[in-house]
Amino acid sequence: MESTTIKISGMSCGGCVKSITGVLSALPGVTKAEVSLEQAQAIVDFDPARVARPNLVAAIEDAGFDAE
Repeated sequence: MESTTIKISGMSCGGCVKSITGVLSALPGVTKAEVSLEQAQAIVDFDPARVARPNLVAAIEDAGFDAE
């Protein structure tokens, strides 16, 4: 299990947080996703054998936000 922090821009409300949390949580291998509007980031616990960090970033970007 690994943990990574992903910086996110473009979030403006709790709905954005809920949307990103849902997108990340739906990915196979993600065990926990904590998204913070105030800190503009997501802390994600995931299994690197099932999902890679670039996939997490891509999922956030596909949801309409900028991530790095």
